[in-house]
This record gives sequence, structure tokens and C-alpha cells, in this order.
Amino acid sequence: MADKKVILVTGVSDYWGTNIASRLLEKFESLEEQDYSVIGLDSEPPSVEIKGLDFIQADIRNPLLVDLLKSEHVNTLCHLAFLESVRNSEAAFDYNVMGTMKLLGACSEAGVRKVILKSSTSVYGAYPTNPAFITEEHPVQGSRDYGYNRNLVEIEAFCNGFRRQVPEMILTILRFVNIVGPKADTPMTRFLKEPFAPVLIGFDPLMQMVHELDVLDALLFAIQNDVPGAYNYAADGILPLSRVIALAGKIPFPVFHPFAYLGVGITQNMRFPTTKYWPIELDFLRYSCVVDTQKMHNELSISPRYTAEEALREFAGDQRLRRYMPERSALAYDEERLRDTMERRKRVREQALDENHL
Repeated sequence: MADKKVILVTGVSDYWGTNIASRLLEKFESLEEQDYSVIGLDSEPPSVEIKGLDFIQADIRNPLLVDLLKSEHVNTLCHLAFLESVRNSEAAFDYNVMGTMKLLGACSEAGVRKVILKSSTSVYGAYPTNPAFITEEHPVQGSRDYGYNRNLVEIEAFCNGFRRQVPEMILTILRFVNIVGPKADTPMTRFLKEPFAPVLIGFDPLMQMVHELDVLDALLFAIQNDVPGAYNYAADGILPLSRVIALAGKIPFPVFHPFAYLGVGITQNMRFPTTKYWPIELDFLRYSCVVDTQKMHNELSISPRYTAEEALREFAGDQRLRRYMPERSALAYDEERLRDTMERRKRVREQALDENHL
């Protein structure tokens, strides 16, 4: 094991961890690469078999984690274990924030060379004073009203200090915009899966999207390449909320923003399913939070394959097919999907030609 490059993936039983581990193992197998090993860590075994995975059942807060990292000679760690809770939950805070702190401390003590964290651009917060394009140097000052965002803000605040204390470790933080796709379960997909999409009267903020497959590609790139620092990651295209809802085929449900804030505030700690209809923090339905992606293009050498509109159209098409739409509608969706596929392939060819001419 000491002669191999060992990659450990936390949260391997969840969607992101399962897919990252599977893709890594498939890549190494196709290349007949014998110098790499993938370990999956989670408190429960994966629900599907991952061929070639070395699974270890353990919590990221386990006191013996540093010994495990040392004994397995872990070189790279991709941290994807995260409990997403809309409500401010102490259990989620302990797992997400305290667990990440303990995990990074264990990585430092064990001499892990590189750590990759999956984050969100929601850590910047949605405010009327936001610049037109938020760079990675912008303060992380997101609201703490929603549990998952509060936890991400706390994690990133800790990482800022950790990076200064352990400069020899390569720490990569990928901040993704709203993630959509047929399989991913995210605040945005939950928001768009309901027949009616609540909107705040008088507000139509700008939004960015990224396809779930592009998220996986970005995480794999960071695992296989040394790219220290924080990176905004978004697909091409900035859309107003009204356009997002239209592309997803949803019906907007207008609400006066004072009533929306009051209702969510009252019911947040109750067993009323308000969060089913408001999985996105209300500020993001009121103010824009648009990030700059220049650093992503310049330093990551990888760009999303899907545009924002293509990602939303594929999500909407999948939702329609799941509802057993008539054959004609399904055929129309297939044509849209093929058109988007041809456009993506054309862009890839053009980019390859541009790179060859450089």
C-alpha cells in the first residue's frame, strides 16, 4: 500500500461519493493503472456495489481516523460527507462542521498531501450590495438562516485559518453554483420538482447553474491535478429566475416577500413542510448572487460541458418523461436533447482546434 497513491473518498455511500469513487476506479481500470488505490469511507455501506472499492465503515469523527490515514498511507482525500439540513440542526452542525474540523486535523497529523472539499457559492450570500460578479476573494458572509448554508460558511471560515496553519497541504475548495440534473438531489432540483415554484413579487434575481456531470468532472480534475485554492464553478449563461422556472416547465406562484419571510421564520422549527416548497434560502429568490468564473477558466483548465440552459432543459425533460408524457412530447424532448448534445460536441471540437493552434 505504501507504494501506491491512495485516494480516500468520504461520504462514499451518498450520490456524490458513490459516483466519484466509481469513476476513479473505472478510469484506473481502463488505463490498467496499478499504482492507485481508492478507499471509500462512510458510516453505512454503499447501497450499490462499487467494483474495486476498498470500503471502510467509519464515521469521519472517529478518534482513530488519524491512525487509519497513517496506516493506509492516504495521499489524497476527497471530502464529500455532508448532511444537508434546511433547519439549523445541532446534529448536522456537529457532523458537518465539527466533523470536517476533526478530519482536516487528522489529515494534517497523518501527512495527507492533498484535500478536496465540495462547497457552494451560497457561502457569499445574496445581498443587494453584492458586486455584479463575485470573485473568490469576496468575503464569505452568507446568511446562517438555513442549516446547510450555515454549516458551509463555518467550514470555509475554518479552512481559511487552516490553510495558513498548514501551508504545505494542497487544499482545494470547489464552490459550485446551483446544481441541476436528472439524478442529483439539491436545493435547486427540489425547488424545481414541485408543480408550482414560489417567487417573491417584484424580484427576479439572476442565477447560475451547473450540470451534475460537470460537478463530477470538476471534482475528478481536482483529485488528479494539484490546484490549491478556492474556485467558483459555473456553466456558461446567467439567467433570471423567471427564465429558470420557464425552462423547467414550472408555474410561478407569487408571494409578497414579507409574508414569505414571516411564514418560513415561524414554521422553520415546526413539523410543517414549509421547507418542501422553500428549499432555497429566500434571499437567493430576492437578490442576485452571480460569481466570476475567470479563475476557473484560467487555472483549472476545465470548463463545464453543459450551458445553464442545456442543464435546465435536460432536467425538465427528465421530469416530463418520469410523468409518462405522451409519445409526441417524449419525441420532442429527445430532439431537444440531441440538439444540445450536438452543440456541446461542436464546442468541444472548436476548443480542441483552438488549443492545437496555440
